Amino acid sequence: MQPGLTMVVGPPGTGKTDVAVQIISNIYHNFPNQRMLVVTHSNQALNQLFEKIMALDVDERHLLRLGHGEEALETEKDFSRYGRVNYVLAQRLELLQEVNRLQISLGETGDMSYTCETAGYFYIYQILSRWEEYHSKLKPYLGQDEHVKQIQSLFPFNNFFANAPQPLFRGKTFAEDMDIAEGCFTHIKKIFTQLEEFRAFELLRSGSDRANYLLIKEAKIIAMTCTHAALKRRDLVTVGFQFDNILMEESAQILEIETFIPLLLQNPKDGNNRLKRWIMIGDHHQLPPVIKNMAFQKFSNMEQSLFTRLVRLGIPTVDLDAQGRARSSLAQLYNWRYKKLGSLPHVLIRPEFRLANAGFMHEFQLIDVGDFNGMGESEPNPYFYQNLAEAEYVVAVFMYMRMIGYPGEQISILTTYNGQKHLIRDVIQQRCGNNPLIGRPHKVTTVDRYQGQQNNFILLSLVRTRAVGHLRDVRRLIVAMSRARLGLYIFARSSLFSNCFELTPAFNILTSRPQVLHLLPNENYPCTRKLQDPPSESPIVISDMPQMAQFVYDFYNARVDDLMRHRGFVKANRLQAPPKRDKKEEES
Repeated sequence: MQPGLTMVVGPPGTGKTDVAVQIISNIYHNFPNQRMLVVTHSNQALNQLFEKIMALDVDERHLLRLGHGEEALETEKDFSRYGRVNYVLAQRLELLQEVNRLQISLGETGDMSYTCETAGYFYIYQILSRWEEYHSKLKPYLGQDEHVKQIQSLFPFNNFFANAPQPLFRGKTFAEDMDIAEGCFTHIKKIFTQLEEFRAFELLRSGSDRANYLLIKEAKIIAMTCTHAALKRRDLVTVGFQFDNILMEESAQILEIETFIPLLLQNPKDGNNRLKRWIMIGDHHQLPPVIKNMAFQKFSNMEQSLFTRLVRLGIPTVDLDAQGRARSSLAQLYNWRYKKLGSLPHVLIRPEFRLANAGFMHEFQLIDVGDFNGMGESEPNPYFYQNLAEAEYVVAVFMYMRMIGYPGEQISILTTYNGQKHLIRDVIQQRCGNNPLIGRPHKVTTVDRYQGQQNNFILLSLVRTRAVGHLRDVRRLIVAMSRARLGLYIFARSSLFSNCFELTPAFNILTSRPQVLHLLPNENYPCTRKLQDPPSESPIVISDMPQMAQFVYDFYNARVDDLMRHRGFVKANRLQAPPKRDKKEEES
């Protein structure tokens, strides 16, 4: 990595998080004395990043996660400040036990493993002297393969490595066995190097002093959200926090002022700033920072991030141009927004991308949802938009998917409004939430909240029937279309959204397919039919929500009866009756 500013633009699915993790790994291994500050907009993004960092060859004692949200990390280990202090103290005891074993193997008396200090003296006066003596004895035989046995016979730590895979020395060539001896000594040296680093924890007695020492001296990769950086800036500067490199993920979602605050978490020394590298990773074509004050948003242009400003000003960027998340056909719904976004080879090769979605004629589809009992969108409170027809339709499709074998954790339901999110959750609770045969989807949330996440199958409700609303912002459309890997089913008023100029590129592709749902209920997940192959049966065409609700009700009852008849199920939950049209609507 070159010093200075580096900007990485990554469209959806191009591996921004993986690139960030690799950058962190490269700097950690190539510049072991430098410290890296990692900043993200959300706790969820920070946890995703941190979990991938932990999978790399990074020593645990050099990792530190500050702020709330650490408890959501999917790991048994505690990477908070006090969790890392406890880890260091436990590691210190383990290393001192190794020193004790080394002392016994050498036949030395005394208690050299009592503290890190005594272990340090033991290393200087006993270990180093023996190693230097060993080297001097081997000097006459250097490079002479016929004297290779001397390496093992003179090696002073044979007893210590008795529990290592044997034989320790192969006795083939002098150079090979000498490398093994050097490797063994490096292992011993690493024990004492770590104990020297842990020595301060013996001198500092309070938990807060130990935590501060860990923060300013021991940790090499420190992660936090920009909110935590703003809240704790004074405390961090006071304790003398320093770093050499800063990496910002989700840069396009971070306010300009929030971008600058992490840069000010250290005081300059002698008028010089210690910062060497500033890496920003993001996508200015996705959602900007959230500004709730409309005056600030519109008149002060505060929703423009520094990342977006720099891209607009022509600062050179590194562009990621191959996505590996979605089928190529799904990627067409959003890749028009980027100059040259292609797909990685595995998207064309892997079986899950080549097979069709079980039970569906198409891998993506726009399903036109009309009014239900004369009502489309509703607004029980200002800006709290809901659409009962779409909510019932989405939940019915989710129930259908579960009945033909789709795992619930592979299905997420998204919507563009909070009101609809709450309505869908209510419908799920009413229809299937407590039914063990169906259960709940992985997530029901808004498009804005789901940025940075993905799932195999996405059911998307666009809610509005009178005006396009805030989906007119193309950045929100890009996020909505790019969350699915294998299947995307959009429920919307087709005539409204397809006539919106800003959304034309995506909706031209969507409206080229039938806008009524085509189902293949005899297929079960996982599907064996290839994506381009025609189905073995004619699809069932679902024209509207009441028909779908009735179909799911009948389909479920038939499945339950079959289970009770052939598989010995004694009892199964029955579904509530599906929503019905008003008599007036049926007559019309």
